[in-house]
Amino acid sequence: MDYLRILTGKETNLPIYTSIIECLENPLVFPDLIEPIYQEAMKMNDEDLDRFRFSLIRLQIYSDIHRNEDLERAMHIKYVAQVLEKVVYGTLIMEREDPSAE
Repeated sequence: MDYLRILTGKETNLPIYTSIIECLENPLVFPDLIEPIYQEAMKMNDEDLDRFRFSLIRLQIYSDIHRNEDLERAMHIKYVAQVLEKVVYGTLIMEREDPSAE
């Protein structure tokens, strides 16, 4: 799977994508890499932080579109993207509202 293409979209590559791709290819390394990814993100300027957030959103959209092809893989992709977005940004842009909360 071409994770770099999904992460970059029509933008240029960010160095942080290397660690994210490693997490997407091997779920077992995600717990070990979450802090280094966070630390790298905290060193980014505002423009790169925006680009990074949209790369995580692209991963979530990709996983939703392809969920019927490989549910386990799609769930893993979405989990990585959402955890990173929550850790780095504090919220999810594409968070679904909880209907039971009303």
